[in-house]
Parts: sequence; structure tokens; C-alpha cells
Amino acid sequence: MTAVKSALDRALTWACVVLFAVLVVDVAWQVFARQVLDSPSGWSEELAKYLFIWLGLFGAALVFGERGHIAVDFAVKNLPERAKVVVAVIVQLAILAFTVLVLIWGGYRVVELAWDQNLTGLPVNVGPLYLALPISGVLIAFYTVYHLVRILTGAEVAVEEAEPDVL
Repeated sequence: MTAVKSALDRALTWACVVLFAVLVVDVAWQVFARQVLDSPSGWSEELAKYLFIWLGLFGAALVFGERGHIAVDFAVKNLPERAKVVVAVIVQLAILAFTVLVLIWGGYRVVELAWDQNLTGLPVNVGPLYLALPISGVLIAFYTVYHLVRILTGAEVAVEEAEPDVL
């Protein structure tokens, strides 16, 4: 499972780098066309919007896989180790439930509803662009199960020690 996670991390990292590079080029073209050519591009704004959504969702999945997401753990830090594990398991299960219900199932429903809708600014349908929701949901679900198994087996600490609180 760790090898799969490592490969997935590398693939997601490269996907995010490529999406970001294409987004930068697209926005640069949009600014150049508007300011220099005085002829705004109709498709570049639509493309930037969908690139940003894909980048945000894939980046969130990548950060989630590294357990780099924001965690409000000030109340959990002082609990006994066994209680920390219980809280971490409950949190992972809540994340898994949200991911399955909202991102995977809800995302699938949105893709299904919008599959044949035309997009005005680009020569593609909207449905395939919405695939970022269920795809990122599957990625986050995988990472959640991965961390859940590692927490339950003791291979990963329930609550990671972050930077010290600064007052």
C-alpha cells in the first residue's frame, strides 16, 4: 500500500505541476491578449477557471495524502495516547464518509447531469470537466483508508506534533 501511495504522490505532484504551468501560460495569454492586443480571448477565462478547479482539488488530495491539511488539535494534544487514536479514527471515518457522499457520489451525479451540456467558451462538454470531483474524491478516500490503517496498526501517530504554538 505504501508503494501505491508513493506512486500516487508522484503522479499527483506532476499533475499539479503541469496544471499550474498550463494555468500560468493561459492567464499570461489572457492578460497579453487583453492588454497588448486589445482583443480579449473568450476561451482563456473558461479554461483558467477549470484548470484552477482541477488544480485545487488535486492539490488538496495531495496535501491530504501528506497529512498537511489544517488540523485543529489543541484539545486532542493533551489526551492520553489511546484517546488520541480513537479521535483520529473517528476523524478519518468522518472524512471518509464526507468524501464518499459529497465528492464521489455527489460528484458522479453532477458529472452525470452535466455530461452533455455544452460549454460556451470552450469546444468541450461540461461533464468531463466536472470529473475532478469524483477523481479527487477517490484519491482522498484512498489516502484516508491508508492513514486509517496506519493509525490503527501504530505505524503512524494519531496526532502529529506540528510546530510549537506561538502566543
